[in-house]
Amino acid sequence: MKLSELKLAIVGLGYVGLPLAVEFGRERVVVGFDINQRRIAELRSGEDFTLETTQEELKAAKYLSFTTDLNDIRDCNCYIVTVPTPIDEHKRPDLTPLIKASETVGKVLKKGDVVIYESTVYPGCTEEDCVPVLEKLSGLKFNEDFYCGYSPERINPGDKEHRVTTIKKVTAGSTPEIADLVDALYNEIITAGTHKAGSIKVAEAAKVIENTQRDLNIALINELALIFNKMGIDTEEVLQAAGSKWNFLPFRPGLVGGHCIGVDPYYLTHKAQAIGYHPEVILAGRRLNDGMGRYVVGQLVKAMTKKRIQVDGAKVLVMGFAFKENCPDLRNTRVIDIVNELKDYNCEVDIYDPWVTIEEAEHEYGLTPITRFDSSGYDAIILAVAHEEFKKMGATAIRGLGKPNAVVYDLKYIVSSQQSDLRL
Repeated sequence: MKLSELKLAIVGLGYVGLPLAVEFGRERVVVGFDINQRRIAELRSGEDFTLETTQEELKAAKYLSFTTDLNDIRDCNCYIVTVPTPIDEHKRPDLTPLIKASETVGKVLKKGDVVIYESTVYPGCTEEDCVPVLEKLSGLKFNEDFYCGYSPERINPGDKEHRVTTIKKVTAGSTPEIADLVDALYNEIITAGTHKAGSIKVAEAAKVIENTQRDLNIALINELALIFNKMGIDTEEVLQAAGSKWNFLPFRPGLVGGHCIGVDPYYLTHKAQAIGYHPEVILAGRRLNDGMGRYVVGQLVKAMTKKRIQVDGAKVLVMGFAFKENCPDLRNTRVIDIVNELKDYNCEVDIYDPWVTIEEAEHEYGLTPITRFDSSGYDAIILAVAHEEFKKMGATAIRGLGKPNAVVYDLKYIVSSQQSDLRL
């Protein structure tokens, strides 16, 4: 198949799929497919709740259309799957969205078609888990009747500098010819260029270790923060001093959530265990990072007790609920760990986040963020996410939300050490 003959369908229009569809939609005919009717209606009206694309960008994608109807993608011959790959309550990979998307594509797959996956998975998942589904639903044979490619997403939600086109893209194909085709396709829109991997498994592995590496680096800094807190040393001051050396990596302690860093390592460890290897370092880092919410609340309770603030029934304000700053993405936010831990202490918790929609928070976590602060004041305030709005408020305004002796715990260095009672 020639590059000019490709007719694209993007399956899944979330944080990854929509920006990709918009960029391709500037250059060639693209059908954006999603099973969420509300999402399609929103996009057709020119709105994007993820804020990853603007109205102007949606309008500029003049060859892009949106649909929930499977029949609208039957004429396509290249399907790019961009659905999420979460973990379940037991920290195991949940391939349900990926398998269902493969079933959907399998129903319309034809001889000569190409299916490209962008979802983050463990090495081997595309060929071992997705391909059999495509074969079963289509009745076609892999690498004879249809082909696969893999190009892991590198979207950074909320980042307006590093966009889909300006981040180098890893590509791979199930045959050398398909690898060339997939690479050429992405080179149409990726101004930063591409890196063609030698196989789909190599590309899958490359993606999953990108975030595993970051996870472990943050785990190290989190552990250092625990040590320095016990020693009465300000972690941020230590990191600034160490950072004066040119090759010291600028990681900071904190909650590790989101759809990538807090999830992807479990895909790698799952596969490692399946082949008989128990990964010690990766899982140790995960345990440490997953325990930070409990640690934060433990420190807060100690500080409240020292100030003779009754913890049972205390009113606590949690500022920020998204998984990162200046972004509405709630997926796998670890702020929820703090909220749940506070509720275990029978605290009354108010969550405030100007970026998060009430509907999303209620749908994902059954929680309703506040739109106005309690005028009677709070016993404790936790600065959990470094939204620009919170930085602009300043320490005086933030402290003004609390009672005179309220404990302020700054997880993100929004205010100075002199203006907060606790910092990581």
